[in-house]
Amino acid sequence: MAVGLRLFLPESWTGDPDHMQRAHVSEPWRVPQTKPEMALEEIDRLMAAGVRFGMVLADAGYGLSAPFRQGLSARGLVWAVGIPKHQKVYPANVPLIFPVAGRGRPRKNPIPDTLSIPAEAMLADAEWTKLSWRNGTKGPLQASFAAARICIADRPPQRIHDKGQQHMPGEEAWLVGECRASGERKYYLSNLPRETDLKTLAAAIKARWVCEQAHQQMKEELGLDHFEGRSWQGLHRHALMTMIAYAFLQHRRLGQAGREKKKPRRTTSAQHAGRAPRRHRRSHTQATTRTMSALPHPMAMERTMKLPK
Repeated sequence: MAVGLRLFLPESWTGDPDHMQRAHVSEPWRVPQTKPEMALEEIDRLMAAGVRFGMVLADAGYGLSAPFRQGLSARGLVWAVGIPKHQKVYPANVPLIFPVAGRGRPRKNPIPDTLSIPAEAMLADAEWTKLSWRNGTKGPLQASFAAARICIADRPPQRIHDKGQQHMPGEEAWLVGECRASGERKYYLSNLPRETDLKTLAAAIKARWVCEQAHQQMKEELGLDHFEGRSWQGLHRHALMTMIAYAFLQHRRLGQAGREKKKPRRTTSAQHAGRAPRRHRRSHTQATTRTMSALPHPMAMERTMKLPK
């Protein structure tokens, strides 16, 4: 369910006060912000309003931001995010040492006894397992997955031997790799507990599709991307009406699904014995509800919060 949309303003906008004034951009939103910073603000707003969710999901556009990942962990949230293949990581049990200096003053801070490596290199020799995370319209959706416990290289950098500045080990997490049927490989990080199995990791990562499908439906079937105005207020009113329409249709759709589950199944003989069902003219609302493609179980949507691109 869509609960908030924020418009990202690039520097070409925030650096032009006259432009923002003509578009009637509200004062609080004229401060330059990155998308991860906006996302954390939205999460704080939702948590303050009492919205509950079990996991935050995001693509690599957010996942490559160390402050964003650290901000989620600081808020006590469980997360799974995409990362680029060159994201540096350490082994989970990397020790910190005080190397003996040949000359000069002794080192004040410890350093890892091994250098960080890219995520793709960490899983290069891993065992890949073929898994199915849900059923699609053409059968089970499958891919091969591998995972390893690592420490993310995202703490302030220090000089390590003759390698220059290197980021220090940070939070311990899961590094997950996905190898698709096309041969393409994607990489993810998650702070799910150490005892989490591979199938649960894969299902958590791929759950992002539910929210992406909802966002696509709002754009293609409810006109979210059809706004052609030029004002800040007009855009946000249009987005609000789209979210209200989607919430109403989702309510109708889930209600219909619940009634169908509770309806007892009649036997073939009973169906023939009863009189033919009356045909009623379908209302416009019913027709609109059924034109939208079905989403997975509603609980899947309630347990995750996905950040748009």
